Amino acid sequence: MSNAEGTRTVAQGDGAGQAATGEAPGADRIRGTDRIVARRVADAEITAEMDRVPWAEEAEAGEAVYGESVSDPAAPIAPGPPSPDAPVPAATAVPGASTPATPGPATSAPTPPVDPAELELTRPRGLPGLLWQDLAQVDSGPRRFRLGPARERLETANQSFLTGFNAMVAGEVERIDDLHEELRGFAYEGAGMACATLDVLTITGGRRLRGLLSGQGMRYPHLVHLGTGWAYARLGLRPMWGIRSVHPLLRWLAFDGFGFHQGFFATDRTVGRQRTAGLMDRTRRAIFDQGLGRMLWFHECAGADDVILRIAEFPPGRRADLWSGVGMAATYTGGADTAGLERLSAAASEDGFRAHLVQGSAFACACRLISGIVPGHTAAAAPTLCGAEVDEAAGWTDSALVALGHNAHSGDHYQAWRAGIRKAWARRNRDS
Repeated sequence: MSNAEGTRTVAQGDGAGQAATGEAPGADRIRGTDRIVARRVADAEITAEMDRVPWAEEAEAGEAVYGESVSDPAAPIAPGPPSPDAPVPAATAVPGASTPATPGPATSAPTPPVDPAELELTRPRGLPGLLWQDLAQVDSGPRRFRLGPARERLETANQSFLTGFNAMVAGEVERIDDLHEELRGFAYEGAGMACATLDVLTITGGRRLRGLLSGQGMRYPHLVHLGTGWAYARLGLRPMWGIRSVHPLLRWLAFDGFGFHQGFFATDRTVGRQRTAGLMDRTRRAIFDQGLGRMLWFHECAGADDVILRIAEFPPGRRADLWSGVGMAATYTGGADTAGLERLSAAASEDGFRAHLVQGSAFACACRLISGIVPGHTAAAAPTLCGAEVDEAAGWTDSALVALGHNAHSGDHYQAWRAGIRKAWARRNRDS
C-alpha cells in the first residue's frame, strides 16, 4: 500500500465515480471527472489492514514508544471480503413481462440523503453517553466568527462533524452514509475524533481507530486522521500519544486537526494573540499552522478578502503554512466564488506563498478523489487555485510521495512530501 496522503489510497465500493452535481461554479467539469474517479478507484489500493502498517521512530517528548518495524508502505494490500451491507443490484424489470408466481425478496427504495440535523441517533448510556455532542455548539454567532453568505454551508459542515462523532459513540457509524455525499468526509472526521477519544480513555491502543480506517471510513483516511487531532486537543494531550499502528505518514495530520481545534475553541488565544500550543518542535508547529489556516476559512466565513487580511496579521514565518490550510479548506469545503478564489491566488502570490496555497488545494483534490465524491466547488476551485484539473492536481501528491522512496514515516518525511507537491506544481508550470 502506498502511504500517500494522496490519491492512491482508496476503498472499494459501488458508485465511487459519481460526483455530486451542484450549484457551485464549474459543476460542468464533474462529468469529465466522473470517468477519472472511476478509473482511479478501479486501479487503486485499499487500506483494509491499516494496523499492519507500523513505523519505526525514536520516542520523543510526550509520545509513546511503539517499537515496531516499518513495513514497506508501497506494498499493495489485498482487499478484504465484501461488506455484508453492500447493496445487491435489483433485477431490471422488462415492460410487459409477466410477474413470477413465486414472490421474490422485497426490495426497498434507497433512503434519500439527509442533513446532519435530521439524522436521528440513539444516545448511549455510560461513558459514550457522557461524550455526546450538541450540534448547536457550532453556531458561528456566539463564537464571534464573521458571518456571511457561506455561513449555512460552513455550519452544516461542522454539524456533520459532530453528527459523525455521535454516530460513532452510539455504535451507529453506518448511519453516516445516510448524509449527503458531500458532507460525509466531515462526519468521518468526527468519527475519527470519537474513536481516538474512546481508545485513549479505555487504553485500547487504537483498536477503534484502526477498525474505522479498515472498515466504514476507509474512503476517508485523511479526514479520520485529522479527527484524531481533535481528540488529543480535547483531552489535553499531544497527538500520537497512546495510539499505535495508524498510517505512518497520515498520522502527522493529527497535528493539523489539533491546530484546527485550538483555533476553533481557543480563538482569542490562537487567532487573536497568535499563540501556538507548547511542547511542539518546528515540524509540529508547521503542521499545527496548516490546521489553523483551515480554521481561518471558517472563522472568516469563506470571505476571501477577510482571510487575506487575517493572514497578513501573522508573522511572515507562519504565513506559508496558513496559506496551505486555506487552500485545503477553500477547495474541500468551498464557500467562495471564482472571483474570490482568484483574489486568494493573487494575494498568496504577492505574499510569496502561492506554491503553499496550491499544495493545500492539491491535497484537498486528492482527498475528494479518494472518497469518490468530487463536488462542483472542488471541480471549480482546482483550475483557479492550482491551474490544473482535479485529477492532475491530486496526482502531484502521488509523484511527491514516490520521490520520498519507501519507509517514509517521520515528521521530516511529511514536510518533504509537502515540499515535493509544491515542486511538482512549479515543474509543471515551468514545462508548460
